[in-house]
Amino acid sequence: MPRRQGYALLIALVAGTAALAAAVAFGTSLTAGQRQEPLSGSQAHAAARNPAAPAHSTGAWVATWTAAPVSAEPDARRGYPGSTVRNIVHTSVGGDAARITLSNLFGTAPLVIDQATVNTRPVTFRGRPTVTVGAGLQVVSDPVVVPVAPDADLEITLRTPYATGPVTQHPNAHQTSYLADGRGTWSTTRWRYLTAVDVRNEASPGAIVVIGDSLTAGSGSTTDANTRWPDVLSDRLRHAYGIANQGIAGNRLLRDSPLTASGVRNIGGRSAAQRFERDVLSVAGAKTVIIALGINDVQQFPQEPDPQRLTNGLRALTERAHAQGLRVVGATLTPFQGYGTWTPERNRVRLAVNQEIRSGRVFDAFIDFDRAVRDPYAPNRILPEYDSGDRLHFNDAGYRALGHAIDLGAVDGTPKADTF
Repeated sequence: MPRRQGYALLIALVAGTAALAAAVAFGTSLTAGQRQEPLSGSQAHAAARNPAAPAHSTGAWVATWTAAPVSAEPDARRGYPGSTVRNIVHTSVGGDAARITLSNLFGTAPLVIDQATVNTRPVTFRGRPTVTVGAGLQVVSDPVVVPVAPDADLEITLRTPYATGPVTQHPNAHQTSYLADGRGTWSTTRWRYLTAVDVRNEASPGAIVVIGDSLTAGSGSTTDANTRWPDVLSDRLRHAYGIANQGIAGNRLLRDSPLTASGVRNIGGRSAAQRFERDVLSVAGAKTVIIALGINDVQQFPQEPDPQRLTNGLRALTERAHAQGLRVVGATLTPFQGYGTWTPERNRVRLAVNQEIRSGRVFDAFIDFDRAVRDPYAPNRILPEYDSGDRLHFNDAGYRALGHAIDLGAVDGTPKADTF
């Protein structure tokens, strides 16, 4: 055999052995069509020993992108039979392999996916190209060997051959995705079915999970510009960490969003207290959680008039994260005078919550978002140059200010220079 062919055969054998070993090693962490359950006491103890690798993670997998499932998509009661969903997502950390999580949380019938790809690479589920996700359940794919670049767009396609019932969605994505059917290709700002992309990266310290509302989701930011404050944080960290943005527009700390007359939950989804296990504690490679919540409890109907209830709710989330060995960083509530729901009484609740956050008795560390964006001459308002136009949400410059207000050392508890 010629030497060049011998080398090629050896390389192929080594690559095949590595891929098989990876599939075996990582296969035990895959879930197929199962509901997420809270960790047992022994699992939580193991997680506390190694906060960068919770017990349900292999240690090599880290979330590069997430989107919390919010609701059933209106006007998509039958799903999209015969159509291909092309979800475009923006990565944080890179890796040499990927796996995806699909959700049928709001479905009332089994969801069938008969073709899935990551950047055109075929994805399998327990070795098969087709997967059925039961109503109310989720599934994690097999690992697929595909290079995933940091800070880059990634395309995940999903084909649904049959009518499958309501579509689980994350609306208001501030990212353009596509739906292709027999009539053409249509743009959308919804992510459908896809709730996480994890990458294999042995060098990453882990994932920073951000749970928040529209100010975390990026309402007011430029579509496809990736200027949400978690994106800015990822840039500042040089994309070494996974950033799992679990912001939902309208989300509250203590209350679920109300149901419509047809039984569909309004934008805002489940309360952070209800979704914390699913959207924070179950994220691959989670090391730190940033909590940026409370302003909707203050200003949305029915308003929460007791700041103590809000700070108690924030402490409860901190305790749940600590039980899994996660570091917790919280953000102060930003000004909103001039927005339609502002009143002096509600502002006093906001200020009282911020005072308690700044006291150091709620989180391991805090980010003073309030100070970063308020007008020094009218401190209950945001600076005009940061205002998206409604006196509550920010423009790209405002989100940049929030991202730069974060002490990078506070994120992981170690001194760190900002080199971005």
